[in-house]
Amino acid sequence: MTILDRRLHAYRPDLAESGLRGQVDAPRFVDGTPARIAVPVVGLRPRPDDAIGIDTELLMGEDVTVFDRADGWCWIKASSDGYVGYVPEGALSEQGDAATHIVTVQRTFLYREPELRKPYSSILSMGSRVRIVGEAEARGNHYAMLEDGTAIFAKHVAPVGTGHGDDYVDIATRFLETPYLWGGRSGLGIDCSGLVQLSMLMTGRAAPRDTDMQAAALGEPIDRAELRRGDLVFWKGHVAAMEDSETIIHANGHTMTVARENFEAAIKRIGWLYEQPTGYRRPII
Repeated sequence: MTILDRRLHAYRPDLAESGLRGQVDAPRFVDGTPARIAVPVVGLRPRPDDAIGIDTELLMGEDVTVFDRADGWCWIKASSDGYVGYVPEGALSEQGDAATHIVTVQRTFLYREPELRKPYSSILSMGSRVRIVGEAEARGNHYAMLEDGTAIFAKHVAPVGTGHGDDYVDIATRFLETPYLWGGRSGLGIDCSGLVQLSMLMTGRAAPRDTDMQAAALGEPIDRAELRRGDLVFWKGHVAAMEDSETIIHANGHTMTVARENFEAAIKRIGWLYEQPTGYRRPII
């Protein structure tokens, strides 16, 4: 039997994804069925138990594959980064027609109708995907209309596939002062590797989810002396992006926010807990 990573390979003693035939022992293999995240943000957990911490989060409109449904939980794999885990069954819907637009601001409101003075129904994070079917105008403001009649400020979304530039660090700076959240991956709360992954997603680049995955496979290794804007600095269990040759931006448990910090000062501060940086990498543009 091959030893695989439970975060990226769907296998249990009773069930495994079809792609693992010949690699794991399981009495049953399944292809899974497509579904889509139907809530603003949902935590993905390693076990079907809401009393345990989350591994990561999935955003409105992201596609998943469902391998099992039981006791109000679904065992899924995210299409965006291949992460495997459990979400409440109520967080999913049928896949339906493809999303047309993606949220491009840190967070925005979804209104019950196209009027900013009216109550909102939910808050969507950057990276959330929606299907726009029309437009409306009220008091000089333009809104994009969803199939269910809700409205979103039109300037806060862009067509899926639209380029948002190559500078993911510029995207990351929009999250400054966002609360730190272990496993977070949204404008409501985010962790260090989630900040890197979501910022890169918005520039059209795929990135692994967790720090160890990014340190092993994201971009190319470089020497410390080569560091420049956009390069990544890794510690054991932590990652930061270079904003310039002297400054990092990272979601961190010290300030409990996304923050800027002097690189050399950060090395001294972090050293007592995580020791020295374990490596440096340059994402491939």
